Amino acid sequence: VQLQASGGGLVQNGGSLRLSCAASRSIFGINIMAWYRQAPGKQRALVALITSSSNTNYADSVKGRFTISRDNAKNTVYLQMNSLKPEDTAVYYCNAHLVTDRNGYDYWGQGTLVTVSS
Repeated sequence: VQLQASGGGLVQNGGSLRLSCAASRSIFGINIMAWYRQAPGKQRALVALITSSSNTNYADSVKGRFTISRDNAKNTVYLQMNSLKPEDTAVYYCNAHLVTDRNGYDYWGQGTLVTVSS
């Protein structure tokens, strides 16, 4: 699975951005699609995930501000980010977690930079 993330950029404090993650194949059977982020000097951390049955989970720091969604017809996952804060500044990575034959496989996009100015 190849993933192409897009939609990052520079935004002011309190602004909004929508990230997109386009997959090279159908995401219908992919167990979990997720967004991670990595800020300078920090480890990569989970931001939000959505399961194949559209259950979602969010990091506490983004609950109520970010929304993850998936469009199986377009093989795309989105991350709507509202009320952005400077601490949301990071490189955002799209992830696909696929389980086949009891083995788990992780696929990563190239990352898209989000910068929130204060």
